Amino acid sequence: MKKIYNYKTQIGEIFIAEADNYITNLYFYKPENINDFTIEETPVLKQAKIQLIKYLSGNLKIFNLPLNPQVSQISKTVLKQLQKIPYGKTNSYSDIANAINKPTYSRAVGMICGKNPIPLFIPCHRVICSNGGLGGFSAGIKIKQYLLNMEKETNA
Repeated sequence: MKKIYNYKTQIGEIFIAEADNYITNLYFYKPENINDFTIEETPVLKQAKIQLIKYLSGNLKIFNLPLNPQVSQISKTVLKQLQKIPYGKTNSYSDIANAINKPTYSRAVGMICGKNPIPLFIPCHRVICSNGGLGGFSAGIKIKQYLLNMEKETNA
């Protein structure tokens, strides 16, 4: 059974979901399908919250959580590549496409980032446009800029 719990953070209220002791989703808003979940803080959700709070305060650079995004195989390949982007650094959508040996997939990478079910823990906010533009982010550009600035400042 899927479980979900919400937490207040400095970037707003966040809902984290898990199934079978794996993080499956992170939402920046109350999900429309909240009734599909049992509202319960499990040990894995508590650990996710602890690591998220440490990350947002600049005291954690690498998450160590069991993640299980429910996505297609190509999406899993892209999301695994996103997890290789170091804290405080960025890659472009085309960098990611090239890294997975699909150089024509820049737009697909952007779409996959936009549908990332576990943002923050899988750092899609570290992916930007080749021209230096921020691109998009499910929590909005202000949060993306905040996260990038926070990482840059605490990585110095």
